[in-house]
Amino acid sequence: MVVVIFGVSGVGKTTIGKLLAGELGWKFYDADDFHPKANIEKMRNGQPLTDEDREPWLKRLHKLIERSLGAHEKNAVLACSALKKKYRDRLRVSSEVTFVFVRGTRARIEEQLKNRHGHFFDRKLLDSQFADLEEPEPSECVIVVELSGEPREMVNKIKASLRERGR
Repeated sequence: MVVVIFGVSGVGKTTIGKLLAGELGWKFYDADDFHPKANIEKMRNGQPLTDEDREPWLKRLHKLIERSLGAHEKNAVLACSALKKKYRDRLRVSSEVTFVFVRGTRARIEEQLKNRHGHFFDRKLLDSQFADLEEPEPSECVIVVELSGEPREMVNKIKASLRERGR
């Protein structure tokens, strides 16, 4: 199975994803590593990505998920913004893909971004992230975790939700 941890930049997807993958003994992927160089430069320069910019990135992620599931490789966790429903639909390769939405307040996320160093994302882009964000609808069957407490607490909530779903 593949668990996709999603939400706006700065919400803690990578931190939570790495912890979850480590605790489960699964492979971890960061979707940022799959962006074309042009996308990274745009974000570094404070320019929001368009749907067209995201298309090759989503195609790479789709193939990654297909490969992971098709080759029966180890289970995996993918940290990925997947802000719009159509992006999540694109990544929902099969019923073996589970999405976890990390929802946080703007103030909390801004604070986390202030403390993040060495990442290409320009904090000025947070407005565009929230503008693009389409929170999951109940029909999407997404696990929702509030950004609160320590990352380990959030990982424990995710693991409990996965167990409840028989995952």
